[in-house]
Amino acid sequence: MKRLIVLAIIILSSFLLQTTVLQSIPYLAITPNLLLIVTFSFGFMRGRKEGIYVGFFCGLLMDLFYGDIIGYYTLVYVYVGYINGIVSKYLVTDIVLLPLGLCLFSELFYNTYVYIFGFLLRNRLNVIEYFNKVIMPETVLTIFCTIFVYGILLIINQKLEVSEKKGADKFA
Repeated sequence: MKRLIVLAIIILSSFLLQTTVLQSIPYLAITPNLLLIVTFSFGFMRGRKEGIYVGFFCGLLMDLFYGDIIGYYTLVYVYVGYINGIVSKYLVTDIVLLPLGLCLFSELFYNTYVYIFGFLLRNRLNVIEYFNKVIMPETVLTIFCTIFVYGILLIINQKLEVSEKKGADKFA
């Protein structure tokens, strides 16, 4: 129960930071995708199942407030959580460069999805302009923020695991 409350607080605070505070910075044309960082982080740290759940709720928030249809962002966030959950079986979560690589992959996957289904299918074919003005700045900014946010999320996850282990030891 404690994990669910903490996850809800993390998701809501990331959403509020991404959509209000970071968008109001005057010199920042692009905002980092904090919800994507949260989704890939928990998918990577906790596995497919939690990655899917976190991705679902992050995507649902984006769909409810910024999407034209329900499911557009939810689908891509669920895929990001699932793919990073698969990767978690084979790789160690404590290495610093690995989350940055996964963030790069997740961000490129997300932006490619948004470009194909949001622009390309509407016959907006200028991919180079979209890459230079949206994908590249957002990817760089998101990777920069990942350095700090992933570390915080890793510490929170480790404390929750210790708390869950202590609670399980009391009942055993």
